[in-house]
Amino acid sequence: MVFLNLINSVALTLCVILLAVHSHQTWALGRGFLGNRKLIPSGEGLCASSITIHGYNCQELEVTTKDGYILSVQRILDGRVKVVGNVIKEPVIVQHGILVDGATWFFNSLEQNLPMILADNGFDVWVVNTRGTKYSCKHANFDASREEYWYWSWDDLVAYELPSVFDFISKETGQKIHYVGHSLGTLTALVSLAEGKWVNQVKSVALLSPIAYLKRMTTPIGAAAARSLLGESFSLLRIAEFDPKGVATTDFIHDICVKYKLNCNDLFTLVTGDNCCLNKSAYDQFFTGEPQSSSSRTLFHLAQIFRTDVLSKFDFMTSNLNVARYGQPTPPAYDLSNIPNNIPIFMSYGGPDALSDVADVQKLLNDHFQSHDKDKLTVQFIKNYAHCDDMFGTNANELVYNNVTDFFKRKF
Repeated sequence: MVFLNLINSVALTLCVILLAVHSHQTWALGRGFLGNRKLIPSGEGLCASSITIHGYNCQELEVTTKDGYILSVQRILDGRVKVVGNVIKEPVIVQHGILVDGATWFFNSLEQNLPMILADNGFDVWVVNTRGTKYSCKHANFDASREEYWYWSWDDLVAYELPSVFDFISKETGQKIHYVGHSLGTLTALVSLAEGKWVNQVKSVALLSPIAYLKRMTTPIGAAAARSLLGESFSLLRIAEFDPKGVATTDFIHDICVKYKLNCNDLFTLVTGDNCCLNKSAYDQFFTGEPQSSSSRTLFHLAQIFRTDVLSKFDFMTSNLNVARYGQPTPPAYDLSNIPNNIPIFMSYGGPDALSDVADVQKLLNDHFQSHDKDKLTVQFIKNYAHCDDMFGTNANELVYNNVTDFFKRKF
């Protein structure tokens, strides 16, 4: 039905974030339904479906993280014009957000897709697919049909996933690496830099629709979700894998829309804000392959940020569990003020973005970037851009991607 087709990654993220605001239950993962997952056959990966068919030199690679997750990574070695001679290309990591995968970067024409633009500008492009998505659902010890596969939060993306990717690319290229992320890909980057995870391996960072704080999100469905019944929210959160296309999830959100008389036929706009510049083709492609699964623990972790307005490690909701994990009754806080002032950082955000909203981005900038080296920080505000325009807006190449490319080419 129409509702199922309009469920999208950010909407589901927000619903879980806000539903958990009133939850004070002990965190536990029950045994939800985890069906058998079909692995992507060789030759049917993202390179074949979206990259090599357009004349780009693309390799399908796998990166195994230190906690055993096997990630699919696409390396675009050449643009459409092959470079002759021993030219050393600078590597760039392109990281998507939550509940989507690397395919979301390829919904527009070649001239409008960020990885293609970077490749055509002479960069060595690495597209990462986060654990749990369709191209990255393997593990060294168990598969995604087991609930143990989903016992991770975005803490683990900071602690294991991104460091493993950086280590792999550093070893392959011997160079410092540029990084560009969208949405959750910005939060994990900010926290990684604050924790000193790959500060010696990164050359510069671009953050599109940056997420750090969530307290001030503006969306009508947010207040409605926050008023939802505790029993409903807790039963939803007890499932290890958060499957956006699962019956329990879609029925739950549908009930919210009916109960609060929200026009969820346009749930995409209701949650992300009024995206100015998405064409129908990209929009339709999005709902063909997205959203992707993630862990419920990651979504619950985002809920904790919303509730507390504090960035900290995952709160297990009891002092005993926190002591067992962290050696203290409350989770340690992340301090973004520890981000080195000399790392070149580019940020782009928009006015009607209901998730990476203006007030939360301003808090991020005011609280943590006042002392950043002025020549190393570029902040771009686009008046009519919402959350998904930065990802696949038809004019993102002109307003955002060309600026990102120029930023990466600067000699700091």
